[in-house]
Amino acid sequence: MKRFFSFLFIACFFISLQSAHAQDNTQWSVKDVINQERASSLQFSPDGNSVVWAKRYPDREKDRFVYDLYLTRLDVTEDGKPKTVHLTRGSDSDYNPLFSRDGETIYFLSSRDKGNTLWAMSIYGGEPYKVYTFDTGISDPQWMGDDLLAFESEEGKTLYEKELEEAEDNTVVVEDTAHFKPSRVYSFNLKTKDITRLTDNRYPIGEFAASSDGKYLVTSHIRSPGYGADANPKSTYYLWNLEEDNKQQILAEGYQTPGNFTFREDNKGFYFVSVQSSDPQWNGAGITLLHHYNLKENAPEQIPLDWDWGLGSGFDISGNAVFAGLANGTTVKPIYIEPYNNGWRKREVQVNGSVRLSSFSVLDVNYKEDKVAFVTSDASTPPKYYAAELGHNRTTAVIKDARELFEINTHLKDKTKAKTEVVTWTGAMDDEITGILYYPHDYQEGRSYPLVVTIHGGPSGVDTDSWGESWTDFNNIMNQKGAFVLMPNYHGSSNHGQEFVESIKGHYYEYELPDIVAGVEMLVDQGKVDPDSMGVKGWSNGAILTTMLTVQYPDMFKVAAPGAGDVNWSSDYGTCAFGVQFDQSYFGGAPWDNTDGKIYNTAYIQKSPLFEMEKVRTPTIIFHGSEDRAVPRDQGWEYYRALEQIGEAPVRFLWFPDQPHGLQKITHQTRKMEEEIKWFDRYLFGTYEAENEAFKEDSPLAELLKKEKASKVDGYYGIAQNDVLLPEMVLIAKDSISISRFELTNAQYAAYADKAAIEQQGNYPVTGLTMEDISGYITWLNEQTGETYRLPTEEEAKRLHKLAKKSAKNENTLNYWAGYDITLDEVDEFRQKMEGLNRSLLKEAGSFSAVKVGSAYIYDLGGNAAEISAEGNIYGYSAVSFVDDRGDVSRPAAAYIGFRLVKDN
Repeated sequence: MKRFFSFLFIACFFISLQSAHAQDNTQWSVKDVINQERASSLQFSPDGNSVVWAKRYPDREKDRFVYDLYLTRLDVTEDGKPKTVHLTRGSDSDYNPLFSRDGETIYFLSSRDKGNTLWAMSIYGGEPYKVYTFDTGISDPQWMGDDLLAFESEEGKTLYEKELEEAEDNTVVVEDTAHFKPSRVYSFNLKTKDITRLTDNRYPIGEFAASSDGKYLVTSHIRSPGYGADANPKSTYYLWNLEEDNKQQILAEGYQTPGNFTFREDNKGFYFVSVQSSDPQWNGAGITLLHHYNLKENAPEQIPLDWDWGLGSGFDISGNAVFAGLANGTTVKPIYIEPYNNGWRKREVQVNGSVRLSSFSVLDVNYKEDKVAFVTSDASTPPKYYAAELGHNRTTAVIKDARELFEINTHLKDKTKAKTEVVTWTGAMDDEITGILYYPHDYQEGRSYPLVVTIHGGPSGVDTDSWGESWTDFNNIMNQKGAFVLMPNYHGSSNHGQEFVESIKGHYYEYELPDIVAGVEMLVDQGKVDPDSMGVKGWSNGAILTTMLTVQYPDMFKVAAPGAGDVNWSSDYGTCAFGVQFDQSYFGGAPWDNTDGKIYNTAYIQKSPLFEMEKVRTPTIIFHGSEDRAVPRDQGWEYYRALEQIGEAPVRFLWFPDQPHGLQKITHQTRKMEEEIKWFDRYLFGTYEAENEAFKEDSPLAELLKKEKASKVDGYYGIAQNDVLLPEMVLIAKDSISISRFELTNAQYAAYADKAAIEQQGNYPVTGLTMEDISGYITWLNEQTGETYRLPTEEEAKRLHKLAKKSAKNENTLNYWAGYDITLDEVDEFRQKMEGLNRSLLKEAGSFSAVKVGSAYIYDLGGNAAEISAEGNIYGYSAVSFVDDRGDVSRPAAAYIGFRLVKDN
């Protein structure tokens, strides 16, 4: 047990090195959430022995997220795992990696050089090098031959654009059909560096796909001034026969927003998806279907999924077949579909071993080498990335011998993760509603806890049993504070079938709110949730529902945090980038459409919370990005102004400059989280302490206030027990060991030695004692208290010494007495000046800043008196110690050696 406490003590000291607000490393912080890494763009090498991938991580200096490239070697192991090499570094993002056809070169794009350059590097090492710089940019490179790349780019600047540039006219043209500038597809020959225009389209490319033999292209073209956001006019789709130099329009009828075009391995056709809805004229929400376009027959066909709910995720090519994920409520059901006897054969996907399939997605397949890369997670487990062998039997595609490719987010390894479960209940229209329930970290059965309802956007989003910690949904921080979190899949959510996702068209709010309230009441009835301690939050449509919940159920929630949500549908129609398609779909027409004999569409008034704000009593914090075109910032102004003028609910409104619908800057994501947490601390958890804005945490006054908290008896540091002065011990962490706040003082030692403390130096550290003296004091102290005090072990002392070194330059050492950063070569000469002193250089305990460990402050670790371990070795630094980053110091004289105590709890 003592070894366990010792280990915990050491771990806590490591944490204290991070910041003045250090916590137990099992605890979550805002930074833990923001600092999460993400892997993407996984791609096998042609021989299947390597995987190249991109990792996104935060660059706090640049205040943005950047991407680096990595190479994981499956044929080389290091510490029993595939070896991973960090390929590119720096503050620029590197992305879109592509293996050359021989697998020896990796091509990629980068944000450096304004993103206009194709880069390359050898898999054998060396620096990245420029292949070619494109005057008008390059995006989405794809192979269409051994040395030929297809890519998308614009043409050069027109005279109209040049004249505006020369005039330094910064007017923003929001939409302009007269100057609808197209992007086109080109080819680039890696050997000759020749660029060839492949398409002559009038409208911009939405997406394109090239066949690997270079014979075909399929393209979509955006014809809407709002780049497709307002649904009409519809995009057009073309198939280009590059060998015969002709094109034909395809998919003109019967397909809603087709996309994700991907050619088969044999280039006999390509796969794509489309949406099936009841209102395709407005690109309404629906279910996703899978199709195949047969080039020989020059015709598309729908692939029979035998699954009413359609696809729940994308698909990945496996030779001529595809891996896909079927919509399955809170999970995705993986399947394998292949051409078979002029038809299609569907197989189940089986993953051998212990890999969970609640959230499973294939990322890349090397069909020739029977290799597959995939990612999996659940709501309690961060994503894990695997490579495995791919096999088949008559009814099943088998993924076997899975090996974890690489490990990211190691900073989350020791974090407490909430227990989670998929829950169901009966909602509106007696339909089954699903959700994800996150338990409090300290959950005990039989107790009731606060609840935070966290609502997804969309509305056709969905919460699945997958990892989802983010700046919008930081559930584990709420669980850490002792709350349940419920994430409901209300009517209108995807992944639950077409009827369910379309049910709220014409019935917006009418089913979603009862769904959510029924889920809350279920948890209250089960005794899990305290009905008087509930909050609600969400982003986008989650904010929209959050707001209406506070309107229709004004006494239910103690706090609300809506981010980027609408309150006035009339103004949304014209200012939202996709207001036309969204509002037409859900509200049955435009605001001016005649309904119910009125001259306007009454739904736009009846469904707008703005006109019922007088009902709101819930303290509300509102967030918006200033450049948000999905839910424009002025919706936040209308929201705030209403609550501020009515005056029945505390309200705070923050908007983030230059930010779109999803916040992109690290500082803005951080501020949003911090503000929301404070709001919930104040109005739900009751733990909020108002900040004194005139008070600086590291000011001399702050240090004095910390020191004032130290216990004193008759002016001497320590505590009194049976009229005896004892050292004050501070707890490092819950159930941990304690350590003395100060080194043992003269006054404390005098209680044992039965001699009066020196009047002027009772609070100075006692020094010059023998190990026998110290052992005698500890034995006496244990007898006095009935507890177990001791000196730090050698291992603990080493950890303490490392911590001391961090603070030594700012404490009582030679650096302090010299008055500058003294160097080793000056120490001897400086000490000659000290020889004439007739006094000690020791100072009263606590004369310098404390070091925070967990929630406790300890003093004089890095200076004043050095300290002694149970083995008799010296650690820490004294007033006569020289300290720098390059080495250690010799043992100080006994007059500068004291001791600090540890107590086993």
